[in-house]
Amino acid sequence: MSLKHRIQEDVKNAMRAQERERLAVLRLVTAAIKQKEVDERIELDDAQVLAVLDKMTKQRRESLDQYREAGRDDLAEQEAFELGLIQTYLPAQLGEDELAELIKNTISETRASSIKDMGSVMNALRPKVQGRADMKSVSQSVKTHLMS
Repeated sequence: MSLKHRIQEDVKNAMRAQERERLAVLRLVTAAIKQKEVDERIELDDAQVLAVLDKMTKQRRESLDQYREAGRDDLAEQEAFELGLIQTYLPAQLGEDELAELIKNTISETRASSIKDMGSVMNALRPKVQGRADMKSVSQSVKTHLMS
């Protein structure tokens, strides 16, 4: 079953079970997927759906941080709930050791030797870690590896 189909089935199940909060988040997800499909006039595959979910996860993390800094616990709770639900559709997160190994392999594959090669390393690494790691931390790790 494709990821998009699984999300659509979960929307139906949330409707049947009358889970309002869950249904609202799932509708946000399906709306984001449909918006991307309409904008690009294509049918999204699992990799593209993962990219949409990854973007939504990043947005929720940023909002969560901002709400906590502002002392808005009610809004932070909602963002945390949305983040948790969206993350259930993402693949298992990479551990630090796995990520470091992937970065080292990608650096050697792209023959990167300095920080100037960071763009090519990130472009090669992105499909391997999409949805499995926070790209901001991946970028920091790549930068650290290239500087040493």
